[in-house]
Amino acid sequence: MKILIVGSGGREHAIAASAAKSDRTEKIYCAPGNAGIGQIAECVPIGAMEFDKLTAFAKEKEIDLVIVGMDDPLVGGLVDEMEAAGIRTFGPRKNAAILEGSKAFSKDLMKKYHIPTAAYENFDNAQAAMDYLEKAKFPIVLKADGLALGKGVLICGDLEEAKAGVKSIMLDKQFGTAGNKLVIEEFMTGREVSVLSFVDGKTIKTMTSAQDHKRALDGDKGLNTGGMGTFSPSPFYTAEVDAFCREHIFQPTVDAMAAEGREFKGIIFFGLMLTEDGPKVLEYNARFGDPEAQVVLPRMENDMIEVMEACIDGKLEQVELRFEDNAAVCVVLASEGYPVSYEKGYVIRGLENFDGREGYYCFHAGTKRTEEGIVTNGGRVLGVTAKGSDLKEARANAYRATEWVEFENKYMRHDIGKAIDEA
Repeated sequence: MKILIVGSGGREHAIAASAAKSDRTEKIYCAPGNAGIGQIAECVPIGAMEFDKLTAFAKEKEIDLVIVGMDDPLVGGLVDEMEAAGIRTFGPRKNAAILEGSKAFSKDLMKKYHIPTAAYENFDNAQAAMDYLEKAKFPIVLKADGLALGKGVLICGDLEEAKAGVKSIMLDKQFGTAGNKLVIEEFMTGREVSVLSFVDGKTIKTMTSAQDHKRALDGDKGLNTGGMGTFSPSPFYTAEVDAFCREHIFQPTVDAMAAEGREFKGIIFFGLMLTEDGPKVLEYNARFGDPEAQVVLPRMENDMIEVMEACIDGKLEQVELRFEDNAAVCVVLASEGYPVSYEKGYVIRGLENFDGREGYYCFHAGTKRTEEGIVTNGGRVLGVTAKGSDLKEARANAYRATEWVEFENKYMRHDIGKAIDEA
């Protein structure tokens, strides 16, 4: 099979690495890709939102399967365009990708179908939102309705901070048009857990659990980022929690989308909060999480391409997902100053230290190949992932591996997976 992966981050590198392991894979292309992906696939200079060019390329190269990794092209309808051109594509169509594309839609869906989530209200008027806050309990959460690179969520401790947040999102357009509508919801406390799943429109098969670290600084402080690291599995995602989620969250979500005429085929990412009142949905994503994919996919024993094809063909019920009985931890190496401002173009040294090392991975997120070598080209630069027999060993291995690679302005959190010690 000839495969085209759409995207350019660590998630797409992890997808490409899994695709390369499949016996069915003949050739992998990635648009636009990055320097790391370029070591296992042919990168083509087409942007993820250049739908006409992507479709033309897929037809020209007689691509057998397109895998859309990123949220923007999914929400924008790339799957619809590819399918209209007769090209098999993995990912939800536009009318299903709204599950991630609009937080207001997903909250309303959960309310309608009694799927556990935080209490909330939706607003398309800034003054109405501020008036509502006058009577609200704090802390409270503000969420830009649309896609905001994982950064459109503000946790506000008091009224003054919340009003400033409304102004920032809805009036100053900090997150662009994503802030045209605003979701204000109650602040939930508990352990966060991520569960990724394959879906074929009616059947859902969950992957191993994971936990992301969104804040930029140690101790879960600083601004929200796209993710500074993750570990899998979560020791807090017990069999009891799993049973509850299967009955009240996972299958009901798939059934709800089908009932709304929005059949979902692809990946549903469930962001969960394990509260005192039971698990509740924090958010949905319509694709693999990043960096969650970097700890989940390396542990998957199935042929990923076969599972994706089963989703497209509506035959997922015939698949038994299998994961290794071990653990993995990913530590993101970022550019100092991320997610606000940072410099790019620094040469990365030591990447060869990962060659041939079983159980160690260096997924590229923001890199570029130049005459000087591979250089930094983004806020999140690399995802250093390591396996271990358990989470503590995987964490130790991952942090050891972060020392193998260097670049100027290198920054990372030092407490990824620290919750493991409290489990």
